[in-house]
Amino acid sequence: MDLQLTDKVVVVTGGSKGIGLACAEGFLAEGARVAIVSRDAGNLGRARAQLERGLGEPAAGAPPRLLTVRAEMADPQAVQAMLAEVESALGPVDVLVTAAGAARRTPPDELDPAAWRAAMEAKYFSYVFVIDAAVKRMAARGTGAIVNVIGAGGKVASPVHMPGGAANAALMLVTAGMANAYAGRGVRVNAINPGLTLTERLREGMVADARMQGIAPEEALTRATAKLPLGRLARPDEIANAVVFLASAKASYITGAIVSMDGAVNPIVV
Repeated sequence: MDLQLTDKVVVVTGGSKGIGLACAEGFLAEGARVAIVSRDAGNLGRARAQLERGLGEPAAGAPPRLLTVRAEMADPQAVQAMLAEVESALGPVDVLVTAAGAARRTPPDELDPAAWRAAMEAKYFSYVFVIDAAVKRMAARGTGAIVNVIGAGGKVASPVHMPGGAANAALMLVTAGMANAYAGRGVRVNAINPGLTLTERLREGMVADARMQGIAPEEALTRATAKLPLGRLARPDEIANAVVFLASAKASYITGAIVSMDGAVNPIVV
């Protein structure tokens, strides 16, 4: 299937590891030109080396296929500077994938005002500032697609993920609202809600779950996996496959969708 992504300019925030990195790999495989964004220079360097191995040697005189940008997405000025840098190097942004930022999982008795505020800074603002900036640029050109990688915690409350879940729920509303507001101006906005996925972020989250249950993190992960009807955790590339499709022309009439990818662990009607 030709997803018609050749030479499209794609920005992936949080693209240096986990699901974001898998998304970058997926878009590059489809012939897109990709900018990955992270605030961590070390992670960016490692991601670039991995992605370049998959690209091989560039043809002489060919435009760049890959750009790395170090930026803090919770800083609106840094967001604008990042988009300007990408447009200067690769061209106008056709696709934005947001995957940067995660709220720390915290047992409820350990929550305080700082934890609630930190969750919004880490997850909500690191997404919404770049969504807001990119959607306006896309609308001015009359075309674009945004896919937000959010998380199942915004639909199903977890005792150790209340601040982050609240940020996720807010981002789902933003996704639906932006889709409605900008559909008539050529921009589609969708979201993916991954469940448990094999990433470094998952391992960090299991530590808080384990602490609340009084068990080892390995046991917490075993118990969580046992609840999955599919019998296993998701791989980052499986989430990325859905992201790439939603960003493509093959999904041209899909907007405002919130796609659950939790392995059917929460059998709810949405």
